[in-house]
This record gives sequence, C-alpha cells and structure tokens, in this order.
Amino acid sequence: MVQDFIDGKWMNSLGNTFVPVFNPANGQELAVCPLGTTADVDRAVQAASRAFVSWRQVPSVERIQYLFHLKTLLDAHLEEVAARITQEHGKTLSESRASVRRGIQMVEAATGMPTFQLGEYAEDIARGIDSYSVRKPLGVFAGIAPFNFPAMVPFWFWPFAIASGNTFVLKPSERVPLTHQLIFELIEKIQLPKGVFNLVHGGKDVVDRLCAHPDVKGICFVGSTPVARHVYTTATAQGKRVQALGGAKNFMVMLPDAVMDKAVPTALESIIGCAGERCLAGSVVVCVGDEAYRQVSERMVALASDVSVGDGMDPHVQMGPMISRESKSRVVSLIENALKDGGKLLVDGRKNVDHLPGYFLRPTVIGNVVESMEIAKEEVFGPVVLLAQVKTLDDAIQWLNRSNYANTTTLFTSSGAAARKFSVEVDPSMIGINIGVPAPMSFFSFGGTKDSFFGDIKVHGAEAVQFFTDKRTITQRWMADSNIW
Repeated sequence: MVQDFIDGKWMNSLGNTFVPVFNPANGQELAVCPLGTTADVDRAVQAASRAFVSWRQVPSVERIQYLFHLKTLLDAHLEEVAARITQEHGKTLSESRASVRRGIQMVEAATGMPTFQLGEYAEDIARGIDSYSVRKPLGVFAGIAPFNFPAMVPFWFWPFAIASGNTFVLKPSERVPLTHQLIFELIEKIQLPKGVFNLVHGGKDVVDRLCAHPDVKGICFVGSTPVARHVYTTATAQGKRVQALGGAKNFMVMLPDAVMDKAVPTALESIIGCAGERCLAGSVVVCVGDEAYRQVSERMVALASDVSVGDGMDPHVQMGPMISRESKSRVVSLIENALKDGGKLLVDGRKNVDHLPGYFLRPTVIGNVVESMEIAKEEVFGPVVLLAQVKTLDDAIQWLNRSNYANTTTLFTSSGAAARKFSVEVDPSMIGINIGVPAPMSFFSFGGTKDSFFGDIKVHGAEAVQFFTDKRTITQRWMADSNIW
C-alpha cells in the first residue's frame, strides 16, 4: 500500500478509501493508493509549520547542499525512476528518462538560490538615510501535481520553495503515486530536517483542504482548466498565492516555406509524444495555402501510419498507452464527433489495437478540420493530429488567438519576417519557431495565459523566487551623537 511521508517518517494514511493503480500497458493492478482525509493534510501542514521556524533561519548556501546531494542521487537512480514512470503511466522509457532529466534540471536551477534571492541596497536615498530590500520566505506551500508527468512537474515547484526557506507539502496524482514513493526514498537519504518536505496522497478532499488550510501560504497546481480554476478561486479567496496551470489547445502553423521533411516529423512527435498526454502537445496543424496542406497531409499520413505502439518498456516502441480506459474512451468520442462534424479520417488510430491488453490508441489523423468543431476547440489529450487549412498567416494567427486557451504555439517557416510577426502577434506565452514542444528551460519561466494559467507569477526560473518569497524593504537612518565622534 502507498504511504504518506510526514515529519520525516513514512505513515499510513488515515483514510479508509483506496483506489487501484494500474499499469496502463496491460491493465494489471500495481498497488492501491489511499484517498487521504483532511486529518492527513492537517498533520502534514502542522509538521511543515513546525519545521519552517528553524528552516527559514538556515543560510541558503546550506539549504542548497541538500539539493546538490539529491541531484547526485537522482542521476544515479535515473533509470530506476524512469522505469517506475513507464510502469505506472505508460509513456516510453525514452520519454520517461527525458522527463526525469528535466526534473533534475530544476534541482540544478534551484541551487542558484543564493544568487536568485539577493536583495538590493541604495545609499543616501535622502540625507543620511539608506534603504535596502531582502526576500523572505513565507511559510508552508503546497503542490498538487497531475498524472502525466509524475516526476517532472513536482520539481517545478518544491526545490525552489525549500531552497528559498519555505517548507512544502506535495500531493501527487492518485493515478501515479508510485514514482514519488521512490523519489521520497531518495529524499529520505539526503536527510532533510524533519517536516521540510512532506507527501500526502488523496483526491478532492485533500486538494480542498490544502486550498483552505489557514497555515498554507500558497498553492502550486498543474491539471485541467476546470480544476485549475477551482483551485485558484478557492485558494485566493483564502488570501493565498496561487499559480495554477490548466489545459491547452496548442496550434502549430505550417507555412509553405517550411522545411517539410523536418517540420512534419517534428509536429507529429509533438502531438503523439507521451500518447498526446501533455499540456505542451501540438494539436491543430494549421496549413497556410493549398500546397502546404497537400504536403503536410501526405507526409503526416505516411509517418503516423508507421508509428509502433506498445508497452513503453519495449525500447522499439515509439508510443505507449493512454493512462486509463476512461481517457481512451473520451478521445475516441472526440474522434467520432469530429467525423460527424465533417472531418475527414486520414488515419484511423482506433483500429488494430484490440489485441493489445492495455489502453491503446494508435495515432489518428483527421483532415478538413474547421474552427467550429468541438475537437478543434477542446483539449484532446490524446494522439490525434488535426489538419486544417487557411489562406494566410493572418488567418492562422486570428484563429489561434480566438481560442480560450493560450499555452503554447509554434510556427514552421524559413522566413525571419514571418517568425517575427508571429512572435509579436500571437497570444500564447510560450512560442516556438520550428520547435515542436517549446518548453522553456529551468532558468526561464513557464506558463500560459487565458484559460491555460490562473495566477500572476509563473513557474520555475527566476520568477519562482518572486512567488515563494516576500520582498521586504527597510529604510533606515542612524542618529550620530557628535560627542562620541
């Protein structure tokens, strides 16, 4: 049974309801995860609150030594963590390895906290008066993580939080709790002071309690837009800081001058990587002009038809299963509705999967997609390529800017002028030029806008310091006794 990690100790949840954890490649049950209670949250937050009193006083150069140690352990256990991700999530081993490496990069970035957290000083802002600012930690923060990146996403938050002097409570997805069981076994080895970092499992009750708990100063969330909105409104109503990353509809615009032999495979990998279950996955490929549409369609059909699907543990497999039977059914329903709405089925990923024991879909390609279709508006979160055609680059920009989502977007082109125009005029915050997945590195900020992000300060990079600390400004004047001098 999966356990919580609170105050430096492994503990059984106080909840008496459990959900099974399945291997999506074969449907076999791996473990059961407890749906924790508000009491589980309370004891974790209490432990974190106690730890904060002394942890905040530890110099940052000492705090980051724990992260240096953890980085070494993660490097040594990368293959083990990646295998655990593939086992409970389904993505291929190469995809799992890449996600763990991204997490390690976050740990590396957070070790720069002594520099990130530097204050400012100004002498003689008025006669005999000086002023300086410092960044202070706030207390207990909580992270609520999604199923699609069991290892990577939590690393967006907690290393920066604890390096800046805060303490943390993490709630991973109940669908994929085993990865962080393993990661916490590594964290246990670095001997963080008790209560600095805590793990609690659960569902909605745990989420709501974290959002409402009076001793939690801020919430970090990644998931669907409806839940992101709920977390944001609930927690901000309690006066908390919130960064809540929601869903996405990532448009990829293909100009006629794109290097098609490279652009189309890049677009396909963006869409079907991790079985499409990532917030930066491409979705609608908007081709500008007849010739671009023809070339993209021909290449995409050939490439998508040739993708090998199976257990992600097999090194020859290019795409693994979806996370659950329910997720697969939802994507199949979106495909069927798109065909009813006039979409043209170019590659049917629903076929030739019945012999596979898990929750598999093959890549699907749908042509003749138009803006009014449900599948052109909603996040698919599955391996479905949507091909659309417009007359001009302006038409493409206007379409993607009308979307309620604005996470990422990509332009494929050989024109610097077109790339500049695109970068200036599009709404999404994360923009790619000839890049399939324009995920910022750990030292840049990450996050979208519109219904893709709820909050004011985005995640990781230097902005993380702004979120996890409060800037204090001190103005001082010292009166000198002339008799002393």
